[in-house]
Amino acid sequence: MSPYQNCLLCPRCCGVDRTKGQLGFCGETSALRLGFAGIHRGEEPPLAGIGGSGTIFVSGCNLGCVFCQNFQVSQKGTGKVVSTEEFTDICLTLQEKGVHNINIVTGSHAAPALAQGIEAARKQGLSIPVLWNSSGYDGLETLEILKDIFDVYLPDLKTLDSSLAARFFKAPDYPEHATRAILKMMEYKALVFNEDQYRTMVSGVMIRHLVLPGHLEATRYVIRWFADNCRGRALLSLMTQYTPVNIPEVNQKIPGRFLSESEYKDVLLMLNEFGIDDGFCQELVTGSDWLPDFTRQNPFSSELSVPVWSFSALAPAPGKKDQAE
Repeated sequence: MSPYQNCLLCPRCCGVDRTKGQLGFCGETSALRLGFAGIHRGEEPPLAGIGGSGTIFVSGCNLGCVFCQNFQVSQKGTGKVVSTEEFTDICLTLQEKGVHNINIVTGSHAAPALAQGIEAARKQGLSIPVLWNSSGYDGLETLEILKDIFDVYLPDLKTLDSSLAARFFKAPDYPEHATRAILKMMEYKALVFNEDQYRTMVSGVMIRHLVLPGHLEATRYVIRWFADNCRGRALLSLMTQYTPVNIPEVNQKIPGRFLSESEYKDVLLMLNEFGIDDGFCQELVTGSDWLPDFTRQNPFSSELSVPVWSFSALAPAPGKKDQAE
């Protein structure tokens, strides 16, 4: 029986038959669709190194962040169906371009197809680490599928506040499932780095947290949880690039400003308070020029990204009516 039948791949447990074209919360059938693949140099140093990270954006998402910077791919259906052979070719092309890893972005709802594709690519010569870059809203059964295939886990820990999780991420149970998933990821992979200039990461867990303006206490809870549960076992990456993104048809009030200088300083003090020095803190970003536009062949600024695969026309996603033409 296909795992896409009576789909229980993520904590949503929609139970729909995606093999027959039914859509779960993620908005996807059992077909693997991609939004973009390219060399990305804007990731953390152990991921980007000098050659960049080979990012592959999977269409659809099992979360519903109301200010998602990648909403065109995650929520609005941008993307194209690819076969296992096409996916394999993309991975191998990225490796030939000199990237340090294959970075699978928001693939929780497509884990079986992605696992199959990575295994096929390995048989054809893929030898660099493979990253599972997710929202953290992963089911333990799905992680079991991935544990022998993925080398590095890059989960978000968006919040430990269930009310914020319901309001901003459409998942009040997010804290429970994300912390459980992260603990399991740390069981699977210990931190290992190449002994090169950038100490590129070949195994382990790096936890990302986006600081929300006006909600610094939520960030304090996340840093405290990391200190209590992950110190020495994972890296922490604090992101300060929150940018108000008004997603069409999302009628949810979002923080309408960037992080302030004083808030940024408070976040740095929190790291000192809890003695966290094993990770990264992004410099304060207060602009929107960097926001990706997946309707372009290269969604990111040319300084950050080199496209390897994109689609020439934006085809409508199954069951969606509001796609780009």
